Amino acid sequence: MGGMTVTPMMKQYEEAKRACPDAILLFRMGDFYEMFNDDAKTAARVLNLALTSREKGENATPMAGFPHHQLESYLGKLIAAGFRAAVCEQVEDPKLAKGLVRREVTRIVTPGTVTDDALLDPRESNFLAAVCLGEPAGLAWVELSTGRFVAAGFASGRLADQLARVAPAECLTAEDAAPLPASLHERMMVTRRPGWAFSLAAAQQSLAKQFGTTGLAGFGFTDEPGDLQAIRAAGAILDYLTETQKSSLAHIDRLLPYRASGTLEIDESSRRSLEISRTIRDARREGSLLWVLDRTVTAMGSRLLAEWVANPLCDVEAIRTRLDAVEELLGDQALCEGLQEQLRRVYDVERLLARVATGRASPRDLSFLGRTLRSLPAIKEKLSGRSSALLVLLAAAIDPCPELCGTLEAALADECPLTSREGGFIREGFSDELDALRELAHGGKQWIARYQAGEVERTGISTLKVGFNKVFGYYIEITNANREKIPDDYIRKQTIKNAERYITPELKEYEEKVLTADEKAKELEYALFVQIRDVVAADRRRMQSTAAALAQVDALASLAHLARQRNYCRPEVVDPSVLEIVDGRHPVLDVVEPDGRFVPNDARLGSTDDGSTILLITGPNMAGKSTYIRQVALLTLLAQIGSFVPARSATIGVADRIFARVGASDELTRGQSTFMVEMTETARILNTATSRSLVILDEIGRGTSTYDGISLAWAIVEHLHDHVGCRTLFATHYHELTDLEKSLGGVGNLNVAVREWQDEVVFLHKIVEGAADKSYGIHVARLAGVPRPVIERSKEILSQLEDEHLDAEGRARIARPETEPPKTHLQLTLFGSADHPLLDDIRHTDLNHLTPMQAFQLVQQWQTTLHQEGKGRKA
Repeated sequence: MGGMTVTPMMKQYEEAKRACPDAILLFRMGDFYEMFNDDAKTAARVLNLALTSREKGENATPMAGFPHHQLESYLGKLIAAGFRAAVCEQVEDPKLAKGLVRREVTRIVTPGTVTDDALLDPRESNFLAAVCLGEPAGLAWVELSTGRFVAAGFASGRLADQLARVAPAECLTAEDAAPLPASLHERMMVTRRPGWAFSLAAAQQSLAKQFGTTGLAGFGFTDEPGDLQAIRAAGAILDYLTETQKSSLAHIDRLLPYRASGTLEIDESSRRSLEISRTIRDARREGSLLWVLDRTVTAMGSRLLAEWVANPLCDVEAIRTRLDAVEELLGDQALCEGLQEQLRRVYDVERLLARVATGRASPRDLSFLGRTLRSLPAIKEKLSGRSSALLVLLAAAIDPCPELCGTLEAALADECPLTSREGGFIREGFSDELDALRELAHGGKQWIARYQAGEVERTGISTLKVGFNKVFGYYIEITNANREKIPDDYIRKQTIKNAERYITPELKEYEEKVLTADEKAKELEYALFVQIRDVVAADRRRMQSTAAALAQVDALASLAHLARQRNYCRPEVVDPSVLEIVDGRHPVLDVVEPDGRFVPNDARLGSTDDGSTILLITGPNMAGKSTYIRQVALLTLLAQIGSFVPARSATIGVADRIFARVGASDELTRGQSTFMVEMTETARILNTATSRSLVILDEIGRGTSTYDGISLAWAIVEHLHDHVGCRTLFATHYHELTDLEKSLGGVGNLNVAVREWQDEVVFLHKIVEGAADKSYGIHVARLAGVPRPVIERSKEILSQLEDEHLDAEGRARIARPETEPPKTHLQLTLFGSADHPLLDDIRHTDLNHLTPMQAFQLVQQWQTTLHQEGKGRKA
């Protein structure tokens, strides 16, 4: 503060600031929130506020502020910019304060602790997560706006994938723990917390106290290491919420264990590559798979559908149960549309109930709950008599709570305000006492009329009238012409033109009652509001179950609506690892492309017809290879959330994992080469895929030299074929790989059809059997505007290279080894003679115990040596 004298108010500010040094402090001063010093400078820059000062010269204190009614807007901007904000409120009435008004930090708002509707997207969950690093690692996440609290233990290598699945806005980690990967920091705020916040003993104690239990076994947690790590993470979350919220957390009343065994696993890079919930280019929801699927009409249904998409099922019966419900809704258009029409009247019950439990609900919140309850009988009626098991269960789970509905309807006016302190929301007739106070507060027109008539009769002055103004209150006005008739008990208060104004003891006594009636009415109305809110809170569990059922109905109706609109078919979901799709369409492009433009394609993997588990797709750029392989992965995902799929027919064997190795643009900004990212992700696939997995690979090996790329791609296909046996779609420009069909029984070739006409090439976007005979890369270069001399020279070079590297039959000079390798296999003959000194070292290496990445490195060492020797011979 320099050398200036610190005022009592600034001392109060500094005390509040010390309590939250890492947050921007919004300090309430009358009708404004003010920020000072560095906070003011930051806020002026981020919020585009004017930066002023309290003093001049060296002792000037920078300050910036905004009107109090704009708090939510500016809070949202601060949070979106990645800042924490502490709100310091006046906690006593300035009129009653003796000296300086008392102020306290009432809440600290961070990206993961936002609860205000104005700051939340109603369609998306806003999670706060905590990570307890170790082996295994613990992960917990909570949605503060609904109270949903979940925890689980995972192998540390899967932690990044699980965080990508949950997609929290903020994640807590211990100060003394290793930092999270840089990729995660870009998607969420990471908050470092003291190591003791992750203590197991403290976590068990605080969680049991929060839930009113003696332990956590009743919630399904055990003494297994993974569960204990999960509990530590959950305890850190509860500690953080207690510190930042400064209010009740009563709505967080249970901790749910998450078990990954029943869900399809999708790693972080695959989620991004497939654009499941966000596009790669600008991380927007629009253009993603979720954007296409979401035809829900409630916020709860939208959030649940997003959860289904993030956690596809692996249990065939559970999937079929959902499909049965969607099929029934699809088959009865009137039912589906009628349900959606009724659901549009349903408010966000999950978030409303959380505000009720924490004492933050407004009269408007309660009125929204009342309106929702009034719509439930019609929804329940529409669901009655259904045949699918899931719809029958959901109908039974919807509880209209008729007693509560009646109470809310009788108590609350049709339109209720946001604040509970100003009154005007309790319906007339609900409380006789309140009605009497309101009548009195509104001036008691009947009493005034009776009093005026009585005074006219008593004085004989027919023009006498009773009036009111804010200066003198109630008065009796008499014209000067009737001055002689004025009674002795009239007390003159004001002289105006042609008249005098008087008061009487009786009139002033009534005035006192009127002036206090309004305040008493507001106090009584607030007391009634609290009673009603408590009644709602007592039925919260019943309404939570109803909210969950309504969300499911909405999500199912959304899937049925989309299936009808886009002509989807019901997939046959089976256990065997097969995949047969007829006329499949990419679900996103099917919507964004003009009708009839998208070309449907078939896909057959692991079927009884040809037995191929690996399909190599060749063809030119821009022809649709990447679209095709992504399409197959997305249709599999759709089937496993219980959705119909864009195809004429589909049989889909349940996958345990989906891997998508496509693109590496995000990692380039972190200093990692395309090839390193590609190899890291490929190694992960080779090490973790199972025979039930679905793998899509796009242009593996293009990030290095041609020979390196071909050799790696060749070895990868062999490894997937020989040791993993999973369904694989491999899009490639390496036409040499197509010869694998002859040596590997489970490999098949597909290509993207093209037509040549008068030196032009037309991409048909149709996938057909067989290998592509050309790459058409030079044609694509011409379309891109490469100068004609360069195009002509490239044709000459292409012809020369083909003569040198293809045999008489036009095949690449790469052979399958005569004997099958036991585990890890290296195609040493791929690179030249087997008589070489380097082979002595390789022969002493136990190839069976190499990881795929180590095998790649050995291959590269061998190839580099031959390459260098070849250059020497040429010299």
